[in-house]
Amino acid sequence: MKVILLVDIKGTGKRGDVVEVSDGFAQNFLLKQKKAKLADNIAINQKQMGDKAKEFHYEQDKLNAEQLAKKLNDITLHFVVKAGDNGKIFGSITAAEIADELKKDGYDINKKQIVLESPIKYAGVYKVTIKLFTGISAKLSLEVRVLWWNMTI
Repeated sequence: MKVILLVDIKGTGKRGDVVEVSDGFAQNFLLKQKKAKLADNIAINQKQMGDKAKEFHYEQDKLNAEQLAKKLNDITLHFVVKAGDNGKIFGSITAAEIADELKKDGYDINKKQIVLESPIKYAGVYKVTIKLFTGISAKLSLEVRVLWWNMTI
């Protein structure tokens, strides 16, 4: 009997697979516990349409991520922070602060997407990686300036 699996079944297949199983296994276990549904023409057609829709949305998300990466590569964020006598800033610039600054500019970036190679604790120019999609990332510039006694350097 052909069934479409609704959950992963060890030794049988993954969720969404169309598999051929024995009648007893299908009726007494898979269908009874709602772990599969009968693979008639309607169900198979719905599965194919769902797979096509999923693939279409995946491609659209990938295209949007590529376009966003091009925009983010051209951006330079500026931070003016207070620092001590040795030039070390108080605290550090975090991924959350970078995400907030990007949101002010109209980009919806989550702090979990931002990858900092090391904590930003000194003034300078840094390259920050932002993971947008599987295999697609952007590198934006981050310029940190120090504020000493009401003077910007």
